[in-house]
Amino acid sequence: MIPAGFVQDLLSRVDIVEVVGRHVELRRAGANFMGLCPFHTEKSPSFSVSPGKQFFHCFGCGASGDAIRFLTEHLGLSFVEAVRDLAAGVGLAVPEEQVSPAERERRNTLRERRLSLGEVLQRAADFYRAQLREHSQAVAYLKKRGLTGAVAARFALGFAPPGWRNLAGVFARYDDPLLEEAGLVRHRSGEDAAGRPRETEEGAAPADAERGRYDWFRDRVIFPIRSVDGKIIGFGGRVLDDSKPKYINSPETPLFSKGRELYGLFEARQALREKGYALVVEGYMDVVALAQSGWPNAVATLGTACTPEHVQKLFRFTDSIVFSFDGDAAGRRAAARALEAALPHAGDLRTVRFLFLPPEHDPDSYVRSLGPAAFEQQVAQAVPLSRQLVAQASEGADLSTAEGRSRMLAQARPLWEALPDGALKRQLLPELARCGQLDAAELTGLWGGAAATPAARARTPHPWAALQAPVRHAGRRAPAAPADLALRLLLRHSDWWEALGAEDHELLHGLAGVHGEVVAWLERQLTEHGPLTWAALEQALGAEPAHAQACAWVQAAAPDEEQGLDDLRRVVHRLWCTHLGAEVDRLIAQGHAEREQLDRIGALRKRIEAHRAAERELARTAGVPGPSTNPAV
Repeated sequence: MIPAGFVQDLLSRVDIVEVVGRHVELRRAGANFMGLCPFHTEKSPSFSVSPGKQFFHCFGCGASGDAIRFLTEHLGLSFVEAVRDLAAGVGLAVPEEQVSPAERERRNTLRERRLSLGEVLQRAADFYRAQLREHSQAVAYLKKRGLTGAVAARFALGFAPPGWRNLAGVFARYDDPLLEEAGLVRHRSGEDAAGRPRETEEGAAPADAERGRYDWFRDRVIFPIRSVDGKIIGFGGRVLDDSKPKYINSPETPLFSKGRELYGLFEARQALREKGYALVVEGYMDVVALAQSGWPNAVATLGTACTPEHVQKLFRFTDSIVFSFDGDAAGRRAAARALEAALPHAGDLRTVRFLFLPPEHDPDSYVRSLGPAAFEQQVAQAVPLSRQLVAQASEGADLSTAEGRSRMLAQARPLWEALPDGALKRQLLPELARCGQLDAAELTGLWGGAAATPAARARTPHPWAALQAPVRHAGRRAPAAPADLALRLLLRHSDWWEALGAEDHELLHGLAGVHGEVVAWLERQLTEHGPLTWAALEQALGAEPAHAQACAWVQAAAPDEEQGLDDLRRVVHRLWCTHLGAEVDRLIAQGHAEREQLDRIGALRKRIEAHRAAERELARTAGVPGPSTNPAV
């Protein structure tokens, strides 16, 4: 957890004009600087950067914020990554949470290793890129696939020439362990230098190769894989013919994880905003070819199934994702995994669709054979997530029989439950019930009351009205403690955390027991990943001791509970009253009558009344009972 005070100090030292100017061409306009907005397409500058206020604002699309917000929105960095990037630029060390000296040393070693690996990978990328210009057969292959030099340059394509030890002429030490750790060099024997088992490629280097080492990428077009800030983190390589394996990738390293990274995301950032959606395909060549054909918003998974981390990363840049798959059995299986990855992150303001091409085509071949207009039509007709969920649940189920319908519902339930609470999830329940020839109320009962019927929801009192009840009435929910309500709202709407002030954050961190533990855990998740849905948070909580308690807080909500940010603010005002009241009680119990002590008690009482007044005003606006106006403490 990064202290709020450090963040404010950092922002006061950072020159936002310099930060934004690395990515946007700015010109002075009076006291401010102007440029073309990086968050939407425009021809006339409407993007303003104020050095005095250390703030940016676009008068066209409304994007605004400080230097941290610019880096998280434009580069897709996490909050922590953005803070560290800015801190490095002004020579500040980011304070870390209390860790042991051994853990701090481990983190420093890992950070240094990542920097070294990055330098090695960049030098290799420069070599591969230069080799592309020297080998006509590689250039001819790319031209045959319809690529121009401009798009090859945009994606920094290269070529690893034939031969076992070309990188020996690039690096002073071909036996440097970093080359092997970066995935550039492999060891011929079944063991590496440390005696660990090492997987070898079929047809490995001859015995006279230096110490059994050989280049991993040989006679292949090279696709550099870049992080969202443009740094080389790995490579993919494709053969020039149809020999196997057609593609090989860099191994997992401290810089590169296939389950988190997406090929082409760095190049697609601006296009994602302009096109309004991300097009997820399966291959490097699909991404590059589609970019040339008019779809620069295409990205690809890296030889692995789509993961929740992939989906979460894409939703930092866009609210709409289209997955494109082949129409064969393998494509259907890949779509099933993508659906499961997307469900926890799908919401009422996000869309996920599925595009299935004919089995004989991938996106690249489809565009080249039938043209961009035909592919555009395919994108427009992509299947929405709701229909794909029903279709996937119906796999292998004969809906003309009771047994088949029962099978469909059994397969649908875990998919439906993975969706975050909201209108989409509620609309899907009666649709699934119809497919299973049940009433929505019957399906609700079958699934253990997962969603209430309209009649039951109509009988449920407003949660804040119930909170005011001094006693428990038969048939009515018991009043929830303010701390429970605060955690429920933050877990279901984690983006509201940023709307609270630094003092409110400190108050919530100071909650006793499991409440404070979950607050600390939640802030760590937000700083690393940004706002998450409850479904995603529940998955992350799975191994935490507080998992059961957090689920209990969330599940205690009425099925039709309508929550707003003002509800959270009301709870926080109430927590302040409790916290400050306890301090007053403590001071009174001391029995001192000094002027300073009495002034302190008076000031605390004024703060309590201010919080009560703020809560009453929020209650009046919401039309629910407010707190007592009794000034006694």
